[in-house]
Amino acid sequence: MYQQIKTLQKVVTRKRNSTALTFSMPHVLKSILYLYNQKYVSRASFCQELKIGEGAVRTLISHLKELGLVESIKAGTFLTSKGKKLAEKFHTAMPSQTFLKKCCLTNGKYNYVILLKGEHVDDIGNGMQQRDFAILYGASDSLTLIFRDGEFVFSGDQMRCFADEIKIRDNLIESLEPENEDIVIITSSDDKFVAEISAINTAIGTLATHEKH
Repeated sequence: MYQQIKTLQKVVTRKRNSTALTFSMPHVLKSILYLYNQKYVSRASFCQELKIGEGAVRTLISHLKELGLVESIKAGTFLTSKGKKLAEKFHTAMPSQTFLKKCCLTNGKYNYVILLKGEHVDDIGNGMQQRDFAILYGASDSLTLIFRDGEFVFSGDQMRCFADEIKIRDNLIESLEPENEDIVIITSSDDKFVAEISAINTAIGTLATHEKH
């Protein structure tokens, strides 16, 4: 994923004499994955999805175009073949995302969940670094779990999660379709978008940590 993460970094690199950017790598990845699931995306839709202004959306699209990742027509912006390959790489590494109902493990009104494939499991330790990635983007809390032998367990030990909330466990399994040793990141916030964008930042940070190793 080294080259893919470097591409995200290039998108958020300021151009000479340009104003400060109001979007960052999680916004870029969210936009790419959003485009991956849509035929065309309008600027208005980008504004709504990314919670940034129209000027920032224009800049984002411009940066994506410079790297050959998107093109635009009257109907909207779409991924090029290069952009689709980038989206597919990230989709392979983090194939499932969903919102989770409030439960005994979470403290926010909204809880967002991202599944990362198991090859990154050696990079998470006790999950404290993942928590730092989430807090950086405003999350009130973050949990890092591992799917092991049909159960979710806390990273760093073998304690079962959702032991008293079997329905939530089963819903997560159905939504995420995890395989053994896959990682599950859960971020919490009273703001729906913050819960999501902080989870995406945590996923990017975990993937980047894997590349450093």
